[in-house]
Order: sequence, then structure tokens, then C-alpha cells
Amino acid sequence: MPHIIAESLAIDFPLYHMGARSLKKRILSKAPLRLREDASHRVVVSALRDLSFRIGRGERVALIGHNGAGKTTLLRTLAGVYEPVAGRLEVAGLIGSLIDPSAGMDQESTGRENIVLRGLFRGLSEAESTAMADEVGAFSGLGEFLDVPVRTYSAGMQVRLSFAMATVMEPEVLLMDEWFLAGDAAFMAKAREKLTRLVTDAEILVLATHDMEVVREWCTRAIRLDAGRIVADGPVAEVLELA
Repeated sequence: MPHIIAESLAIDFPLYHMGARSLKKRILSKAPLRLREDASHRVVVSALRDLSFRIGRGERVALIGHNGAGKTTLLRTLAGVYEPVAGRLEVAGLIGSLIDPSAGMDQESTGRENIVLRGLFRGLSEAESTAMADEVGAFSGLGEFLDVPVRTYSAGMQVRLSFAMATVMEPEVLLMDEWFLAGDAAFMAKAREKLTRLVTDAEILVLATHDMEVVREWCTRAIRLDAGRIVADGPVAEVLELA
């Protein structure tokens, strides 16, 4: 059964340019709590600290908080992009992620080649992956650009391709950052119905956003982060009232 379990989860990012002892000492003496020295004597940013939560089937969870609170870092950790330095994380179920438009893309390959590779990675046959490329290409509206290298795409084109690739399959655990709202108006009007269906059909949704209207519309639970820690977790209405 799809679920997410985090126990005392922690993520650190080393600051490799802080090697000089005198500079390190000055930085740490004046640093906020998120800067510290780890066991290898590196200065690290504590991006996530001591996070514990469980998300079960049927839950729609919003990650909210100010910029730098740790929302996207937590999403990427759930997606397997970052490896925890402490604690335990268990994510069960087929994951679909709308986090970074360029994540997992080979910039030198064409859009079509990237789609086929994604299908093969998910266990589809070559014929199924080729058919999926046609479907994704039609929905994205990229036309002839589907057969040119992704590195030539504009930011909007990469969003359209990533959205179409992510939504052509039906994930059990859907992880989304708010970049999906950044597409051009015409495309997002076309994508809205498909996005809503994707959210509804997913067993679990975890969404990082600043848009409280989206939170109220799609989510049943909110986790508020501040400086990499959970400061509130509960029903949407209750957590938003604490703001």
C-alpha cells in the first residue's frame, strides 16, 4: 500500500569553500542555527532537521512555509534526489514527480528520445514507449521541436515537455512543486483538467506551494516548515489559521 514514513529525517548541504580554519571559525560564531560543523569538520547547511511524519493512502498534503523553509528540499528527498544524512525514510508506491522541469532529462537528446527512455525506465516495451512519445508530443504541442535536442528548448517548452511526460502515466505517489503553474496561459488552461485528474487519481499527493487557494482546493492536510523543521502539521484549516 502506498505510504511515506519519515523518522528523524535530516539533510545537510556541505559548503566546500569554507575550508580555512579562521574563516570557518568566524562564520560559525556568527551563523544562524542552520550552519554547523559536521563529523568530517565541514561547514554544512542543515537544510532539513529532525523531520518525523507519516503520510498514508488518500492523503493530500501541502508543504507550506516561507522561501528557504525546506519545502522543495523535502520534495526532492521524497523523490530520491537527495540522500538523508540521518534518520529513516520509506516511500512505497510508484512515484510521479513534477518538481524540476529539467530533472532526469538528457539535454543532448531530443524530446522524443527522452520520452522513450523514460518509458523504458518505467518498464514499458519499446513499442509502448514509442506510442507514449507520440501521445506526449501531441499534448505538449511542441511539434517539430520534439525532434531537436532539449538543450535548445526555452524554459516554457521544458515545462510543457516535463508536464506531459509526468502526466502520461498514473503515479500512486504524486510529488509536485509549484513550477507547474508557470506554463503559458493557453497551455495551462489545456492542462488544468489533466492535472486535476492526476491529483484526484493519485493515492498520495505531496504539494509544495505558496498558493493558499490551491492548498484549500486540493489538500486535506498541511505541514508548515520553518528553517528546515516542522512547526505545524494538521488539517489545512487549522494550520493556515496559525499563520
